[in-house]
Amino acid sequence: MDWTAWIDRWGEPSVLAMTGAVVGLGFGFFGQRSKFCLRGAVVAFWHGHFGDKLAVWLLSFASAVVAIQAMILLDWLDVSTARQLAARGSMSGALVGGLMFGIGMVLTRGCASRLLILSANGNLRALLAGLVFSVAAQAASQGVLVPLRETIAGWWTVEGGGSRDLLAILGVGHWGGLAFGLVWGLAALFYAYRAVGSVWQWASAIGAGLMVALAWWATYSIMNNSFEPVQIQGITFSGPSSDWLMRVLVEPDGPWTFALGLLPGVFLGSLIGALIGKEWHVETFGPGYSVPRYVIGAVLMGFGSMMAGGCAVGAGITGGSVFALTAWVALIGMWLGGGIADRLIDGPKGASTFLPRLNGAKP
Repeated sequence: MDWTAWIDRWGEPSVLAMTGAVVGLGFGFFGQRSKFCLRGAVVAFWHGHFGDKLAVWLLSFASAVVAIQAMILLDWLDVSTARQLAARGSMSGALVGGLMFGIGMVLTRGCASRLLILSANGNLRALLAGLVFSVAAQAASQGVLVPLRETIAGWWTVEGGGSRDLLAILGVGHWGGLAFGLVWGLAALFYAYRAVGSVWQWASAIGAGLMVALAWWATYSIMNNSFEPVQIQGITFSGPSSDWLMRVLVEPDGPWTFALGLLPGVFLGSLIGALIGKEWHVETFGPGYSVPRYVIGAVLMGFGSMMAGGCAVGAGITGGSVFALTAWVALIGMWLGGGIADRLIDGPKGASTFLPRLNGAKP
C-alpha cells in the first residue's frame, strides 16, 4: 500500500482519520456480531461460567497478541515508541484506575467499547452512560479532576522503555509473547468448542482482535511515511471520547486524527451489524434499570480509564497485546474490580442489601 501517495494527496490528518474510520468500522462490526465485552467475560469468569462470553474475549485478546507479536518478529511493526511503552507510566494509576473501571463497567453493564456498540443498536441507556463517560474522561484529562488523577498517579511511577516492557522484564522477548498468545488462543478455542455459539461469532471475535493489530500496523506505517510527527497508536475509547466532546463543544474546526475517525467508524460498523442481524431496537430506562447506577458507573469508568492509561480495549487489549507493564496492571485491576462489584452489588446479598437504589433487574 502506497501510504506516501495517500499522504501527499490528502495530508496526514485526513489519512489518519480515514484509517481510524476503516479500523473502527471493522471493530464495530465484529464487536457487535461477537458481542465482545470485558464486563461479560469478567462476570462469567467469577461465576465459574467458562462459556461463550469468556471465549469471545479470549479469542479477541489472543488474536491481537499473536498478530502483533508476529508482525514485530517479521519486522513489519515496531511499537517501541508507543506511548504505552516509551513514556513514563504510573503503576498506582493503573491499579486504582483499573479497579475503578472494573467497578464502573459492572454498574453500566458494559465496558466503554460495548456502550458505543450498544448505542448504535438503539440502546439509550448505553448512550447516556457513554456521554457521561466522555465528560468524566475529559474532566480527568484536562478538567477539574486533573489534580486528583495526578496525585494518585504520582504514588508509584515507572520510567518508560525497558522498565515498562513486560517481555523485556521477563527476558522472553517477542517469541515469548507469540507463544503466550498462541497458548491463550488454544484455550479460547477450547472454551469456544464447549460453549453454545456459532462459527460466525468466534470468527467475529477473532476479527475484533485483528482490528487492534491493524490499528497498530496502520498508524506505524503512516508514521514511517509522514513528513510530520505522527504518533503510533492503537484502538482505545477513553481518549477519543474526550476528544470528540471537545470537538463538538469547543474546537469544531480542529485537525482530524486517528482517534476522531475511530469512534464514528465503530458506531457505523455496529449499526451495520445490528441491521444485518435484525437486532436494532430502542431500549430505554424501563423497570429494573436505575439511572443513578449507570451515571455513577460511567463516571468511575471515565475517570478510571484516564488513570489506567486506557479502557478495557485501550489498556486491556491494545496495551496488553504489546505487553506494556502498566496495561497489564490495569487489566488485572479491571478483572478484580469487576468481580468485587458483581459480588457486592449484583450478587444474591448485594442485590437486596448493598446500595439497593442502584440495583435493578438482571439484564
